[in-house]
Amino acid sequence: MQANKGELNGVDAYEALVQFLYRAPIGLVQASLDGAVDMLNPMSSSLLMPLVRDGSMDNLFTVLQGVAPQLRELTENFTEPSGSVCEGLRLQLGEAATPGAAQWLSLSVLKLDPTRLMAVVTDASHEVQREQERLARRLKTAARTDALTRMPNREALLEQIQAMLARPAGASGFALLFMNCDRFRQINDALGQAAGDRLLVQIGERIRATLRPPSDRIDPNAAAGQMVARIGADEFAVLLDGLRSRDDAEKVAARLLDALARPHQLPSGQEVTCKLSMGLVWGDDASGFAGEMLRDASIAMVEAKRAADGRCTVFEAAMRERAARRADIEADLRQALIEEQLFVVYQPVVGLRPDGGTDVSAGVEALVRWQHPVRGVVPPFEFIQVAEESGLIGALGDFVLRRACRDFMQWQQDLGDHAPRLLAVNLSRAQLGQPDWPATVRGVLEENGMRPSQLQLEVTESLAAQDQQVQERLHELKALGITLALDDFGTGYSSLSSLHQLPVDTVKIDRSFVCQADTSHHHRVLIEATVKVAQSLGMSTVAEGIETEAQAAAVRDQLCAKGQGYLFSRPLTSPALLDWLRGALPRAA
Repeated sequence: MQANKGELNGVDAYEALVQFLYRAPIGLVQASLDGAVDMLNPMSSSLLMPLVRDGSMDNLFTVLQGVAPQLRELTENFTEPSGSVCEGLRLQLGEAATPGAAQWLSLSVLKLDPTRLMAVVTDASHEVQREQERLARRLKTAARTDALTRMPNREALLEQIQAMLARPAGASGFALLFMNCDRFRQINDALGQAAGDRLLVQIGERIRATLRPPSDRIDPNAAAGQMVARIGADEFAVLLDGLRSRDDAEKVAARLLDALARPHQLPSGQEVTCKLSMGLVWGDDASGFAGEMLRDASIAMVEAKRAADGRCTVFEAAMRERAARRADIEADLRQALIEEQLFVVYQPVVGLRPDGGTDVSAGVEALVRWQHPVRGVVPPFEFIQVAEESGLIGALGDFVLRRACRDFMQWQQDLGDHAPRLLAVNLSRAQLGQPDWPATVRGVLEENGMRPSQLQLEVTESLAAQDQQVQERLHELKALGITLALDDFGTGYSSLSSLHQLPVDTVKIDRSFVCQADTSHHHRVLIEATVKVAQSLGMSTVAEGIETEAQAAAVRDQLCAKGQGYLFSRPLTSPALLDWLRGALPRAA
C-alpha cells in the first residue's frame, strides 16, 4: 500500500509540475538539439506567435530565424553536456509585433543534457523601455554638460534662461554675466593645449568658488539660484537669480573679476595670469528669448574687451546697433578683399638734419585704405579693429605688404637715387602668430627683387612686450636682415628700462608726446630720455604726429633722427607720392 501511495504522490507531483509549467507567466519551450519542439507552454506560444509565418511551431530555430539567426550556430558550438547556451538575448519583434503586445523579447537557452534544450522567453518591452529612458536621460545630461569642466554647457544655460524669462511678473530679479578670457589664444599657443585646458578648468573652479557661499545680496530661496556654465572655448557665463537690485549684480561681477585677475598656478609649476572681460544683462532688459539675452550679454562683453582688459560693461540697446554695424563692416570687408577694393597710401618719413633741413627720401610708411563702392573711402579707424576681431587682419596685412613692396621697387625705377630708401609696413598679431610668416616675408622680398634692409616692419609696443612667442617671431624676422621698429612707444606696457629686451632697431615716439613737445617741459624730458636710451642701445628714433614747425624744432633739438606727420605730408597714393617727392627735393636740398 505504501508503494502504491508513493506512486500516486509521484503522479500528483508530476501533474503539479505540468500545471505550473502550463500556467507559468514566462514562456517555456523544450526542444531537441536540432530545435525540434517537444513541449511549449501557452505563454511561449503567445509570445512567439507573431514570429510564426506558416502557423507551425515545430522547430524553435525556424521560429526564431528572423530575430535570432545565430541561435542554431550557438547551440552547435556549445559542446558541454549541459549549461547556458545564451542568456538574456534581446529580440526586437519590429514589424511582427502587434499593437498592445510585446515589442521586445528576452531569450535564454539552457542545455539540460546532451539531447535536450530548454528555452525561456519573457516579455522585455517594459525593461527595454526603462533602459532607453535611462539612456536618454544620460545622453541628455551629457549633451547639457561641458566635457572638459563638467559644468553646464550652452544648451543647459539657454534652457535655464528661458525658464526664468517665462516666470510671472514680480519674480525676483536675475542677471546674466558673459565672460571671455583675454588673450587666451596666446596663452594656449605659448604653453600648449593641455596647459590651456587645465587653465580653463581652474577658471571654472574659481568662478564657482567665488560664488560660494551665496552673497548676502542674493536671496537663498530663489527658484533658480546660481548657474555657472562654460559656453564656448574660452567663454563662461553666470546666471544670478534672487537679486534685490541691479547694483547687486554689478557687485557680484566686480567680485568675480577681482578673483579671476589673480594668477593661476598650473600643475607644471607655471604661474599664469588670465583676466576676463565681462558683459552684463539685467533680466528686465532682456527680450523674451534666451538666445537673444545671451547675444546681448556677448555684445556687452565685446564692448568691455574693446575698452580695456578685465572689466565689466552693462548692456545698453545702442550696443546692439553698433554690433550690427560691425557685422555689416565685416561682411563688406570680406568682399573688399575679394574684389580688391583696398588700396595703399604712403606717408613720408623725413630725416631731421641738425642744420634744420629735411631728408625727404628717408622713407615712407604704408597705410591701408578702403574704397567702398557705396560709402566711398572708409577711414581705417572704422574697419581696422573689425578686421582684428574678425580674423581678417592677417589677410589685410599681407595685402599691404605685397602691394607696398611692389610700389617701392617701382619708385626705384622712376626716381633712382631720389626714391625712398626705406619702406615701413605695420605688423599684426595674426601675422606674427603664423609660424611660417617669416618665410612669406622672404618670398615677397625675393619676388620683388627687394633687399631685406629696405623693409622695416613695425610692431606696437604693447604687442611686442606681451609674450615670448611674439618676441621669438620678431627675432626670426630680424634674422632675415630687415629692420624692426617699435611703434607708438610710450603708450604700451614696456618702459625705457626694458627697451633693451626688445629686438628692435627703431623707436617711434608716440604722437601723444610729440604734440606737446613745444609746450610741455615734462614731455620734452620724456622725448630726450627716449632718444638717449635708444641711441645708447644703437637704435634710431622717429617722432610721430608732427603738425607744426615748433614741434619739429623741439624734437630736432632732442636729436630725434626722423619725423613723420602732417607738417610734412598727409598719406599719399603712389602717384601723388612721386609728385610730392619731385616737388620737395629742391626745397629739401
